Amino acid sequence: MTDVLVVGGGGREHALVWKISQSSRAGRIYCIPGNGGISNLAECVPLKATDIDGIKAFALERKVDMAVIGPDDPLAAGITDVLEEAGIRTFGPGKKAARIEASKVFSKGLMLKYGIPTAKHEVFDEYGAALKYLKSCDYPAVIKADGLALGKGVIIAENFTEASRAVEDIMVKKVFGEAGRSIVAEEYLEGTEVTVLAFTDGDKVVPMVSSQDHKRAYDSDKGPNTGGMGTFSPSRIYSPAMAEICMKTIFEPSVKAMSSEGNPFKGVLYFGLMITADGPRLLEYNSRFGDPEAQVVLPRLKTDILDIFDAVIDNKLDSVRIEWEESAAVCVVAASGGYPVKYEKGFEITGLDKAESREGILVFHAGTEKHGGRYYTSGGRVLGVTALADNLEAAAQKAYEAISDISFKGMYYRRDIAKTR
Repeated sequence: MTDVLVVGGGGREHALVWKISQSSRAGRIYCIPGNGGISNLAECVPLKATDIDGIKAFALERKVDMAVIGPDDPLAAGITDVLEEAGIRTFGPGKKAARIEASKVFSKGLMLKYGIPTAKHEVFDEYGAALKYLKSCDYPAVIKADGLALGKGVIIAENFTEASRAVEDIMVKKVFGEAGRSIVAEEYLEGTEVTVLAFTDGDKVVPMVSSQDHKRAYDSDKGPNTGGMGTFSPSRIYSPAMAEICMKTIFEPSVKAMSSEGNPFKGVLYFGLMITADGPRLLEYNSRFGDPEAQVVLPRLKTDILDIFDAVIDNKLDSVRIEWEESAAVCVVAASGGYPVKYEKGFEITGLDKAESREGILVFHAGTEKHGGRYYTSGGRVLGVTALADNLEAAAQKAYEAISDISFKGMYYRRDIAKTR
């Protein structure tokens, strides 16, 4: 049996813990720090996901067989390198490879150097130079903080006024801290966004089923960007022909580029794509499972996930046949009122049992705590209500029926997930 430690405490990690628990090889499962829902499947340990020394000490004490890293911050800080040096098999890229997400400047440079199709862009580390460029560029324009910003470091500016405000916030006011030392200003691409996650062992790359994320807070893609208000799988527009093009022009070249740079990427590589009239363009990389994308992709995975993790770690990904359910999945996020700006915590959540009793429903916890058998809100994104069905329309209907069972003070959710794209 394989004892597994999952690092992280959001909906992505709940989905990972749930999928690992289905493995015939799974032994004890631990999660740092975990959440209310995860506590039903794993022993939750009250350490921060960025406490690398504490995580290493715990893993050694409990003699875990494998660590699985969920969030971007510990990956960027080098947790995989530290755990592997301590003899702990770890699923997730090392620090040098995790730069592909941790630095927009690095990833854009990689795309440019290796001819990977992306938006035209400029890089700035001086406020004055950025402002001068933005006075003459075309609008809308996309402004990106270089570093990690909890999914909120990308601003679409409709005009110079909005662009200058974004650059001032990032580079002068430092609203994202050190993530804003440099920015990337790039052209706005028209099209439909699609996410494709892929397993890679540094040589071979195996794409997962496609998904699409709704990042804006409110219906009809209005309001501020969030970490994701819902997602669905598969994408309606990501055809087998498009998948073949992406494999040849984006996925394989990206993995080869990282190896050529001396930073082979092992783990899950997230490709944020824009499907334009001129073909697919790569918007960004992430160095781990997306959240909430993992909440619709993992429920469709048929292959034992521990077999896949082992194959990635051992550079033997070609030895595993990865299979997927033909079903569709839709996830609707229940968020705290005021998210993603300011919100209150500590409200009791009711109706979970009724929602989870429905056929084909999985409720993944993101920002929850469990006390005395009851669940309470502890974050901005609180729950991901995922439904599985034969098609997207049926899955969306089931997800909305289930989320209507759930209630907590200030709860809100988008009502157009999987319906508008």
